[in-house]
Amino acid sequence: MLGHPLPLNNVRKAAEALSGVVIHTPVLENPDVNAMLGGRLLLKAENMQRTGAFKIRGAYHRMLCLSEAERQRGAVTYSSGNHALGLARAAQIMGSSAVIVMPSDAPAAKQAAVRAMGAEIINYDRDTENSADVVAQVIATTGRIEVPPSAHPQILAGAGTAALELLTDAAGLLDAVLVPCGGGGLTAATALVMAEASPETKVYAAEPELFDDTRRSLAAGTRVPNPKGRRTICDAIMTPIPGEMTFAINGSLLAGGVTATDAEVRAAMRFAFDHFKIVAEPGAVVGLAAILNGQIPIIGRTVATFITGGNIDPARFYALLEDTA
Repeated sequence: MLGHPLPLNNVRKAAEALSGVVIHTPVLENPDVNAMLGGRLLLKAENMQRTGAFKIRGAYHRMLCLSEAERQRGAVTYSSGNHALGLARAAQIMGSSAVIVMPSDAPAAKQAAVRAMGAEIINYDRDTENSADVVAQVIATTGRIEVPPSAHPQILAGAGTAALELLTDAAGLLDAVLVPCGGGGLTAATALVMAEASPETKVYAAEPELFDDTRRSLAAGTRVPNPKGRRTICDAIMTPIPGEMTFAINGSLLAGGVTATDAEVRAAMRFAFDHFKIVAEPGAVVGLAAILNGQIPIIGRTVATFITGGNIDPARFYALLEDTA
């Protein structure tokens, strides 16, 4: 894919660099579920990854590519949780340090886990403040290196290793892949990997119904923000607007966008728990929810989705599974 920032060879090199650090997570398949749906459903279980989400792939790879002097200066990023956890662990492993700019309403369990890894948290109000401005201020006053959630080729190469594993383990044609989409990094990385290694595979962004900025941006042909003040149970992908770098890729390579309501997300969490025995956070199952609500045909086809994370405390997980409203 000339002109794009992520040749497949870069992803393969990232996979070699991450070997022994990140987990080659399983691709789950249940024959009874396949019989129920009339096609093959594959779940790439990144909830089983170190730090409970795919984000450590990109964070560690970016940190690995820094010079020793840069690592000693430390890293800074913004994140609602999963990238924060991935970067905090990567910095800890490498003997570096991390400052995380997190929305004040990010789940307390995620904030506690980030602090437990030795990272410092700076909170901001997602409705009245811009996380990028806070990060810029930290960089200006401390000289830290930004390790963004998605907007860097080395981050995308790390994230792309999950798509490469999925393609390898699927052992056959993938008709479609649905990617839970916030800033769009894993979505863009997956689209780039599939475009070069499996061009017949259609890639879709999957989003909460009230945070479908990528779907609407694809339709408009330009980045469109989400209205402020909205909320969803999918806290991990409550992003304000598609990333500039990632949308440049997604806008040219995605087959489209799909959505799921909070009720459908809760149902997908229960489905994943009942049939695959896995714990998934809400934002991680929007792709599964869109498959189950019929937005992507699966009969006679092979359809995959990422379960992007499992960072949810037991009380909230139980409450969401019990909530049938």
